[in-house]
Amino acid sequence: MEKSRRGVQLAFSLLFGLWLPCCLTQTTPSNAASATPTPSPSPQSLGERLKVRLTGYPRKHNEGRVELFYKGEWGTICDDDFSISNANVLCRQLGFVSATGWTHSAKYGKGQGKIWLDNVLCNGGEKSIEFCKSRGWGNSDCTHDEDAGVVCKDERIPGFVDSNVIDAHVDENKVEEVRLRPVVVTAKKKLPVTEGVVEVKFKEGWVQICDVGWTIKNTRVVCGMLGFPHERKVNKNFYKHLKKRAAEKVSRPKVNVSAGGRLYLERQKNHFHIHSVACTGTEIHLAACPLEFNKPNATSTCEGGMAAVVSCMPGPLFMQNSGMKKKLKTSSNVRLKGGARLGEGRVEVLKDNEWGTVCDDRWNLQSASVVCRELGFGSAKEALTGARMGQGMGPIYMNEVKCLGQEKSIWNCPFKNISSEDCQHVEDAAVRCNIPYMGLENTIRLTGGRTRYEGRLEVLGSDSNGTESWGLICGENWSTTEAMVACRQLGLGYANQGLQETWYWDGSNVTEMVMSGVKCTGSEMSLTQCQHHKTVNCQKAAAKFSAGVICSETASDLILDAPLVQQTVYIEDRPLHMLYCAAEEDCLSKSAAKANWPYGHRRLLRFSSQIHNIGRADFKPKAGRHSWVWHACHGHYHSMNIFTHYDLLNANGTKVAEGHKASFCLEDSDCQEGVSKRYECANFGDQGITVGCWDLYRHDIDCQWIDITDVKPGNYIMQIVINPDHEVAESDFTNNAMKCNCKYDGHRIWFHNCHVGDAFSEEAERRFEKYPGQLNNQIS
Repeated sequence: MEKSRRGVQLAFSLLFGLWLPCCLTQTTPSNAASATPTPSPSPQSLGERLKVRLTGYPRKHNEGRVELFYKGEWGTICDDDFSISNANVLCRQLGFVSATGWTHSAKYGKGQGKIWLDNVLCNGGEKSIEFCKSRGWGNSDCTHDEDAGVVCKDERIPGFVDSNVIDAHVDENKVEEVRLRPVVVTAKKKLPVTEGVVEVKFKEGWVQICDVGWTIKNTRVVCGMLGFPHERKVNKNFYKHLKKRAAEKVSRPKVNVSAGGRLYLERQKNHFHIHSVACTGTEIHLAACPLEFNKPNATSTCEGGMAAVVSCMPGPLFMQNSGMKKKLKTSSNVRLKGGARLGEGRVEVLKDNEWGTVCDDRWNLQSASVVCRELGFGSAKEALTGARMGQGMGPIYMNEVKCLGQEKSIWNCPFKNISSEDCQHVEDAAVRCNIPYMGLENTIRLTGGRTRYEGRLEVLGSDSNGTESWGLICGENWSTTEAMVACRQLGLGYANQGLQETWYWDGSNVTEMVMSGVKCTGSEMSLTQCQHHKTVNCQKAAAKFSAGVICSETASDLILDAPLVQQTVYIEDRPLHMLYCAAEEDCLSKSAAKANWPYGHRRLLRFSSQIHNIGRADFKPKAGRHSWVWHACHGHYHSMNIFTHYDLLNANGTKVAEGHKASFCLEDSDCQEGVSKRYECANFGDQGITVGCWDLYRHDIDCQWIDITDVKPGNYIMQIVINPDHEVAESDFTNNAMKCNCKYDGHRIWFHNCHVGDAFSEEAERRFEKYPGQLNNQIS
């Protein structure tokens, strides 16, 4: 019965769907002054989706001049008859929920090339701008002074591929891929390749660039594209000598030709594609430089020259195999945070010994490239806005950064100091940098998973004879930290989970364990850089006990509001008869068991803690609700065994008092503007913390304390650690700890210098550790 009813519904909706647009087309009036607008048919409507982008200057990721890609060419839309309905359609195509406005008269600058659409009339419900009425593709009486723009609401359509990227918009049809081809045989075996002949992809092969007029500025651009921060001069005499030897051996064909000679013999053929390059040095892609291509009928392709050769200096992370004597240091006052892959993240800068963020106003590829290069990477692949790599929590130091591209540091670029009204952390700038090709992803793979983001890990090892075969990793002690490294090496983002058993992923015939005892810090580029056993030692050697991972493009990131802890701290002497529930949940120190219940009291150090999720995915307990534990005393479910550790430490790091916080209930206490609460503990509700929300544990609730009844007066360090066992995956575990200097005189208590673990410079952290009077543990 249900199926037949659905069939009638489907038939009716199809009929109605076919009839309705027809009627609307006949009855909708046109208010265009010129030619009668008609729907704009295009090849895209039959197959691929029409490409739309926002460009222009100055702008943010959710605003800009509208450009459409049609017939292999980018073009603009004229502002005649433009409306908010048009803007809504375009914003949804770009992945935003709606438009907040639109602009006319080329507010974001004049475009180039075609004006593809004019007199566009949308009703607002169309799936694409191509289905709206207009004069037709390329039919316009406008100039680029009338280019239209849109301002979209900064809220993404769930699941939409991110488009809030400011990219180069270079003509990559001219030059798409670039590589260095090493000449010296030994260099071919080492990665990364730092010197060689510049080759560009052309049709099905690789072609060269003539080096006549080649400058160090061209070299800088090529090195930046390939992930290197600096360029070096090439010993051209060496290459000229090789070329000369190759030419001599051509006249004596019986003589064996060396590897170097063979390479240069090939270059004598008609392989030159570009004969002039004129980069300024600030471009982020060779295709953005003025290029002259060879004419098809040219008789001499590179008269008086040879193939362009480039030599690059890798950053410190990539120098382990290069054998270079001079190693460059990276910046100590700029860093990237919250990125899943090497060379990407939220830009943070150090000022007055405290880390802060950069606002995304006028953020572009030139400024992003300066950051990338000073951190030992190449030029920027993408400049990202709108807290694309998560939000920071500290100060915002810079706004409207305007680097030219040649600066040694972002601190050398012009920028504005800002007030809290100018920018919020939802506008934190981020980067994705070009990094050298290391081939790390070729020595690891996943098998058996339901998607490409999960499965049993297999690594490429070699036996005593040097023969390569694939093998498994022992699952013993395998954790989220090791999984983070594996997912990074695979290029699959963050680790959602590290698995010690993979019996349900029987995806290949590989059964031998080739790696065990793997222990990572979490920052390594590959698993081989982690500690591991020299010879395999695995108690459970069956394949079903091998390591596995579940990777994810996004992850949560929890961080404590340190100032709130400092502002709310106080001491309470609480009667024992009010602490039965707390004792049952193990929230008192061990000596409480020996107390004369219900008489007497315990001295409690109380404070509020507010835990923010500044990541890009909701924080949810790993355990399903079927395994949550009901605590009748407090009337709530615990979804994690330990959610937070509270410790009081003395000078040598020994705990003098401790408390712990089971996940009392994970819920959204409040959220920033524009974000809705999703998690609430009442009535066995879902537990978690939404991105952009926070969970507040007030100072006056049970277990929100440390029992300091047995603590003597003195100076201590108060430490709070969220998600201490890394039970739930996060994009950044370095900000999970918070510390305060603590002074206790036996009656009152003071907190000073409360900060998140990675918020201070190394120098400030050393000063923090040497808090006055702490060494003798007496009141100073």
